[in-house]
Amino acid sequence: MTLATKLAGAHQPVVEAARGGDPEALARLLALCQPDVRRYAQRHCMISDVDDAVQEALLVLSRRLGSVRALAALSGWLFKVVQRECRRLGRKAFHFDPYDEEKLEHWLASHSNDSLRLELVHALESLPADYRQIILLRDFEALTIAEIAAELGLSVPATKSRLHRARQLAREYLLAG
Repeated sequence: MTLATKLAGAHQPVVEAARGGDPEALARLLALCQPDVRRYAQRHCMISDVDDAVQEALLVLSRRLGSVRALAALSGWLFKVVQRECRRLGRKAFHFDPYDEEKLEHWLASHSNDSLRLELVHALESLPADYRQIILLRDFEALTIAEIAAELGLSVPATKSRLHRARQLAREYLLAG
């Protein structure tokens, strides 16, 4: 059972009580989320950073639970917190960030809208046909992953993987120039 299913199902009263400030409900919610957060961190962090990432994510959850607008988005938001913390810890350990936000901001600021459009066209043209096709279907035709998978005759996981790789290649092209 996924965390989203748990939070939307039988545990929804616990979530609501925790949002309302009940400390016991908050403790139960944190205990409920902890195994899923740990599993996620184990896949996204260096092994030495897992405990720190889990602790930080649960701390952020306890502090910001009241500000989460849509409870349906709670699990996705929590996993994003873990992902950001894993990246932060990785940057700190290796002094390296494959998604250097500062470099991206500088790049965006140094281009006009017209030159950005032209760069995007060049980046898309540089991609192999199957990668270009999947970006066009997802980001320009706004098809869902399932619709793209059906159209291309791929499994949903293969479609997600190909889309991720295509976006990664396009980003590398754009930031290299």
